[in-house]
Order: sequence, then structure tokens, then C-alpha cells
Amino acid sequence: MNQFSFFSSGIEFANVVVSSDLFQQSWIKNLELDRDNNQSDPNLPPSVKYSVYTHPFLGTILVFGSSPTCTVQHLEREGRELISSETLRREAFPCFDFLRTKSNQAFSIHKAAISLFRSRYDDLFHLKNQLLDVTTPIIITGHSIGGSIASLFTLWLLESISPKGKAIKRPLCITFGSPLVGDYGFQQAILERPTWTSCFLHVASNCDPIPKLFVSTSQNGGYQPFGTFLLCSESGCACFEEPESVSELLVAMRSDGVGNQDPNNYTRILECLKSKAICKGSSGLTGMSSTLRGGIITQLEAIGIKTSQQPQWAASDINAPITKIEERTKNLIIQKRSAFDPNKKLNDRKIDMAYLEWYKKVSTGNRGYYDSYKNVLDQSRGTIVMHHRRLTLYWKTMVEEADKLPQKEGASFRTRWLYAGTAYRRMVEPLDIADYYRKGKRDYKTQGRSEHYVFLEKWLNDAPRNSASVRTAASSLTDDSCFWAHVEEAMISCKLLQARETSEADKESSKVKLIEFDRYAMNLINNFEVSTEVFLEQSSFMRWWREYEVIMGTSYNSELIDFIRSGRYKQYV
Repeated sequence: MNQFSFFSSGIEFANVVVSSDLFQQSWIKNLELDRDNNQSDPNLPPSVKYSVYTHPFLGTILVFGSSPTCTVQHLEREGRELISSETLRREAFPCFDFLRTKSNQAFSIHKAAISLFRSRYDDLFHLKNQLLDVTTPIIITGHSIGGSIASLFTLWLLESISPKGKAIKRPLCITFGSPLVGDYGFQQAILERPTWTSCFLHVASNCDPIPKLFVSTSQNGGYQPFGTFLLCSESGCACFEEPESVSELLVAMRSDGVGNQDPNNYTRILECLKSKAICKGSSGLTGMSSTLRGGIITQLEAIGIKTSQQPQWAASDINAPITKIEERTKNLIIQKRSAFDPNKKLNDRKIDMAYLEWYKKVSTGNRGYYDSYKNVLDQSRGTIVMHHRRLTLYWKTMVEEADKLPQKEGASFRTRWLYAGTAYRRMVEPLDIADYYRKGKRDYKTQGRSEHYVFLEKWLNDAPRNSASVRTAASSLTDDSCFWAHVEEAMISCKLLQARETSEADKESSKVKLIEFDRYAMNLINNFEVSTEVFLEQSSFMRWWREYEVIMGTSYNSELIDFIRSGRYKQYV
């Protein structure tokens, strides 16, 4: 029976946090900071306060709050106003511009939260640099709008962690009763980075009005959630990751919650959760079900949400909201399972590359790798076509994923995959060129080249070069993966020059192209950038050369003509 497990990675993540001391210690430090903040003059405008603690077992705990403690009345007075990323750039505060991606160019952040963050920017910048040198685990936490600051600071820290830097672990952000931080664009920017999304756990009590203040059930409008949400009451809790479901459940909790913003409520909830960790067979959720639908119903009951009593759910079918949540959760599970993981699939693609390397080795003969694939339609070619397709699908997906990333992340991603991507391009693109010209087409580089090859080549060209490295032997793969397309175009130019119906203008143009190819090929040869198969007797290059020599006549000379006529090419081989 193909059942979806009720337990998602969010549930498992929350279970680990709740059953450890992370939850308790994070909340204790929030209470300590809140007590200090409550002694501040309530008439003063809110300002950011933070404290850093070192725990002997848990690592570094960074707690954010506001002084005085931010209330519902203050947030309602400040309003739900958002500030756009474009406005922040105009105001010379592009601190979160790293969230912009090719597919997600604009976003907005809660104006009150970003104003508080901005007011302590210099101190927070110094604090971030200090934490980048920390190698122990980092927990970042905050209560109420302090949770918003904690979320923003965590994102800022995540962006600064270099894949090539020290072995710093990704920070864990735990917020308590935090309002939502940004709009749909902000949410999507974070969801595009699954490793970032998994760093956030937001705890929201059904009695706390602040997490529900800015909730919008419109997918593209207003504030939107991200990360894992632990929705709690004193009788149980529910854990959800899927954003639309989180928004709907926060709205449902808003209608049930008494809204007294009592911090002691979180203390009582955490004590209850500590004794009944969220796990199979032992949970604060009564009547645990092994099915996804049963688990959803059980969770909603645990936090006191009665579907029949919700105004927005009281349609003709009270099961409709359950079905929606179930479908969304299924889709999220499927999306996670099918998410492209380049690391997991690379080993399989190494096998495909090994088959192509074997084919190249056995194709030496008189033709070589390129011409064997183009002209010899045997059984082994069919096998190579299969491995060729697998590799192309993998690398097209790789390039698409890398292109979505913002500049800094994309650069580090491309650097990690530069060697493998270059080897793939040089091995596989000649096969695409062979297929293209075998069908009688022309102008591969402008009309037939796949965009992912263009990107892979650009990655290589953008990478730092080692100027001290000088090649002294022929390459096993021709450096320019479009070399055979140039050969094919040169052969077409020869045919045009020999054809009677070709106009004089076209003949002159073809002759110029041949001379350009002559110089291009010799430059590659001088730098040992072509494979030795280029000089095999039946290769397309040598067949072109024989036609070219006749066309240009004995009176014409060039470095390439002298190189081949003198037999020096045999030394290259």
C-alpha cells in the first residue's frame, strides 16, 4: 500500500529540538532578556537588545529582543507596513540584496523589523564577523519582534558562510511568538534555498496574538511564512512546513486564541512538550495515526482547531480544508524527494562518462571518436546515445539550478563543479555536433548549440587561470568543444568554393572563412589544445585538409600548411 508517512522532515527536526535542551535553554535565555527589557522606560521607542551566551554542551546561544519589550499594541500602531528591496537599495541599505535571484528579483520585509535591524547595523556587523570564526554550534533565538530580528540575522549569517571557509555549521534559528517577517517574494527567496529553510523553527502559541497579526491567506499577497512552524497549545502541538497550510492554521488559531500575550504560556507549553516529545509512539498528540490524513486531523485536534467551527472552513464540505492540507503536504513531500541533488547523482553520471571514455578509446582506428559516432551506426553507438542523453539531462538541470542562485552562491556552486562540467562538455558536445551535421544542418554555434554548453564554457572562462601552467603534450580531449563544428563549417566552405553555382561574393566569403579556420586550428595545435585523433587519416579534419590544400594551391602557404606538409603533425601525434 503506497502511503505517505505522516512524519515529514519538519516533524523530525522539531522532535530533535524539543527532545533536547535546545528548546528549554533558548526559551530560558529569552525570558532573561525579556526581564531586563521590561525594566526599560516603556515610553522610549523600541531598540534592539541582544546577549551572547556560551553553553558547555549546546554551543553559542545568541538572543535577540527589543527594549522595551514589543507589545501587540506597538505592532498594531506601527502597522503591517512592508518596505521593498528596491526602496532599501535607494536608501543605501542593500543588506539583504543577496536574497534576489534570477527568478525572484523583488521582495519586501516588515518595515518595523528592518528599521530595528538597521538601527544596530554596525554592532550586528561586528557580531556577525565574530560568529563566522566560531566552530561550535550556533543557536539564534528571539521572542516577539526579537524573533524577527533573529530570523533576519540568521539569513545574513547564512549568506556570509563560505563553502570554502572554516568548518562552521549552519546556525539554527528558534523563534517564539514572532510575527511574520516578509512577503511572498521574501518567502520564495528562502524556499529556493532548501538548506536555509531547514534552519528555522518558529514556535507559535494559540494564545499569543503576535504570530497571527500579519497573516494573509492570499498566496501572493501580504506576509508569508517560511521554515518549520510548531503550533502549540497547552494540550498539544502541530508541526507543519507547507506555507499555505501554515497561513491557514495561524488564521484558524487566531479565531480560537484568547490573545493575552503571556510569556508564561510558552513556559507551560515547553514543559509539556519536554515530557512528551513529538515522536512515533510518544507524543502530546493523542490518537496518533500512521496515515498523512489521520496525522493532520490529530494535530489540528491537539491545538484545539475544530474544522466545523472555522468561518473560512464552514463550507458545504467541512473535510475540504483537511483535503487541501493533505494534498499540499503530499506535494511538498514529492517535491523534496524529487529535488535535484547533484551530489547524489554525480556517481551515476561518472559511470556514463566511463562508457563514453571507453567508446573514445575503441574508436581510434582511422576515424576517431567524432567521426565514428557520426558515421558508424552500430549497436555500440546506440548504447552511447543512452549514456549521452543521461549526461545531458543531468547537466542541463545542473546549469538551470546554478543559474537560479544569486551571484555569490552561484559562483561557489560553479567553482565546485567546474572540472566535471568542463570534462562533460568536451566529451559530449562533439556528439551533439555530429548528430547536428549528420542531418545536413549548418551554423551549429548560432543555430543549434544548447544554452547549457554556453554557460559551462562561460564558467570556465570566468574562473581564475594559472598562468604558470604551460601544456607540453596533446590534450586527450580537444579544449574547444565546438572544434568539430568549425571543421564542419570549413568543409562546407570548401564545397561552396568548388560549386559552379556559387556566386563570386560567396566564394570570396568562403575563402576568408577558410583562412580564419586555418589560423584558429594552428593556434590550438601550437598550444596542444587538440586531441591527437584530429590527425587520423579518415578524420573530418584531415579530409578537410586535403580539400583545402587543393583549393589554395601550391603557391599558398601558411603555418598550418607547412606543419602538415612537412609531416611535423606526426610528432604531435
